[in-house]
Amino acid sequence: MGIAALAMFVPAAHALVLGTHAVARPFFYGGAVLLIFTAMIGIATANYHPRNVARSHLGALLGAYLVLPVMMALPFHQAVPDTSLLNAWFEMMSSFTTTGATLYDTPGRLPPSVHLWRALAGWLGGFFVLVTAVAVLAPMSLGGIEVITGQAPGRGAVGTSQITRIADPSERITRYTLALFPAYGGLTLALWVLLLVAGEDGLTALCHAMGTLSTSGISPVQGPGGSTSGLAGETLIFLFLIVAVSRRAFPGAVMVDRSTPFRRDPEVRMAAFFLVAVPLVLFLRHWLGAIETEEVQNLAAAGRALWGALFTTLSFLTTTGYESADWDAARSWSGLNTPGLILLGLALVGGGVATTAGGVKLLRVYALFRHAERELERIVHPNSIGGEGATARRLRGQGAYVAWIFFMLFAFSIAIVTAALALAGIGFEPALVLAIAALTTTGQLANMAAEVPIAWADLGPWAKAVLAAAMVLGRMETLAILALLAPDGWRK
Repeated sequence: MGIAALAMFVPAAHALVLGTHAVARPFFYGGAVLLIFTAMIGIATANYHPRNVARSHLGALLGAYLVLPVMMALPFHQAVPDTSLLNAWFEMMSSFTTTGATLYDTPGRLPPSVHLWRALAGWLGGFFVLVTAVAVLAPMSLGGIEVITGQAPGRGAVGTSQITRIADPSERITRYTLALFPAYGGLTLALWVLLLVAGEDGLTALCHAMGTLSTSGISPVQGPGGSTSGLAGETLIFLFLIVAVSRRAFPGAVMVDRSTPFRRDPEVRMAAFFLVAVPLVLFLRHWLGAIETEEVQNLAAAGRALWGALFTTLSFLTTTGYESADWDAARSWSGLNTPGLILLGLALVGGGVATTAGGVKLLRVYALFRHAERELERIVHPNSIGGEGATARRLRGQGAYVAWIFFMLFAFSIAIVTAALALAGIGFEPALVLAIAALTTTGQLANMAAEVPIAWADLGPWAKAVLAAAMVLGRMETLAILALLAPDGWRK
């Protein structure tokens, strides 16, 4: 709450420099009042010591998504007077959960400083996910780490039980915050500078840099396709999106064998497979039909189509949602009018464990793939031995079992959210797309995955409330919420 209040002074200063005092005042006054309010709560709860520290931090994780978007929405609502508090809250919930779904997609609808606030909220939300994944979820075998350890979610990972008993989670949060922030902030600063060199203006470059590192996909100009940096800017964003593929890119990564080369990392290999397979499917499909244009035009169109498919594939695989300027060329080249099913599948797979990406996660998909591979091998050779060491066997066995449970829970969540949206009067196909967009924290799917683009602003209050809850569920993951509500956690 204190960091969120302090962050409000950034758009206030930006609006003051631009001379838009009507925008600067709500952020300045809101930051000051909320900072005092936060200090009062901190003083009142200074001597509070919960009985179950781990469960207390899971509750705080859920509480952050319930309280912080409300705080962030207050200055937003005052700075945009012709909007409702519900819409402001939904916008901040979407930003803080790094979903990137916006109700204000009309150019010029929001002042530049409010766009900066949206991107900053998403950037802080991405860093919040990084810290809690390493300091809170990983010691409890949650957030995808349970696939590596093979332990029951919420019971604690192998080798971390002693640390959990001795080190207070608050100390771990502080330690990992100090370790992760220089890398997270440094990469954001580096991308911002590189985008400025590539030709983007300052605000757009900063929003794209924060939207890339947090995988929120927030942009004041509707993505890289609307910026002035062109192909150079998209290339830079593509390179920095690789950070969301594997947790090895950040210091303090959990359950990582540093002796294993980066290219042999399971998540990197799975991401490379999708980066090769999906663009090739879209690219080679063209050769099944007739070629009616000239050869030179074909070569130019082929290059644009291949790059558009490659960039968009990585963007949606990491649940960022940026659309390449050449995506229309890739879609035309493939002959598919709306390849939304491919984008939905990529978002469902998601990025790396303990990164800012959402979705099922690459490691869980890899565990299921290795388990299926082993089962097929046993059908052909019933007496064969899997081998590859204890880690690989645990990944194919207990890890795949837990991954399958999570996948079923995720599918069940999609069904529940889709049914709730159907009760709100939304058709089946739009409801399914919106449910996947919210649960995978990839809000741009609404515009690109459906045959007819879905406008978030046209949704009713009930639909917005359901989707906001789905964003929190997708960001926290079902297993973490079940661990919070488990009877063992209450008894202990």
